[in-house]
Amino acid sequence: MTTEPSTTRPAKNQPSAAKRQLRRSLSLREAAAEFWRHPSPWMIGGMLVAVAAARFAVGDWQPTDALVPLALLAAFPLVEWVIHVFVLHWRPRRLLGLTVDSLLARKHREHHSAPREVPLIFIPWQSLVLVIAALLMVGLLAFPRLGLGLTFLLSVAAMGLVYEWTHYLIHTDYKPRHRLYRAVWRNHRHHHFKNEHYWFTVTTAGTADRLLGTYPDPESVETSPTARNLHAAAPTGR
Repeated sequence: MTTEPSTTRPAKNQPSAAKRQLRRSLSLREAAAEFWRHPSPWMIGGMLVAVAAARFAVGDWQPTDALVPLALLAAFPLVEWVIHVFVLHWRPRRLLGLTVDSLLARKHREHHSAPREVPLIFIPWQSLVLVIAALLMVGLLAFPRLGLGLTFLLSVAAMGLVYEWTHYLIHTDYKPRHRLYRAVWRNHRHHHFKNEHYWFTVTTAGTADRLLGTYPDPESVETSPTARNLHAAAPTGR
């Protein structure tokens, strides 16, 4: 099992040793209390509540409303993988004299450099505002009926909240107690502390990664020297 190396020099902005020690016995209730101190859970939760109220007010339930969440559940691991690889792990590029580098990518690099820094775990609220606006446009304009669009938005909001909670919990000192969560926890910690080029799904383990070839046997993978410093050149002469 891959765990965080105890000899790693703390990155800038990481919690002090005393604070880390206090988090060793974190309970699920304490983790939840900290979770709701950050903007993105409230933003996604607020969207969930508002859309749920609108969906039940509109009514017009049809069989296709059951297909939307099922399709999204099936696609979610692939969506996670694509966003993680191509958005969060975006390598800054020069285009027409300008550096193309999103806030999401910059914050994710900070997250890799300090994976225990709690504020860096969450989706930046500035980016989330744009994501929610885009989703609302899709939900309200791209579906043949309003009820179906609201079902889409309700499903996306619920999955988004599960994503934020799962990702946050993995980076706390709450210890896995069930087999399913233990697999998800181990998968993501391999990504952070073993090799950043593999294990890209967050809420599942061995789904899209298996399909897309990024789920190797951890024992066969060399520990990456750049997992905490994305896109840096690996040391030579090893």
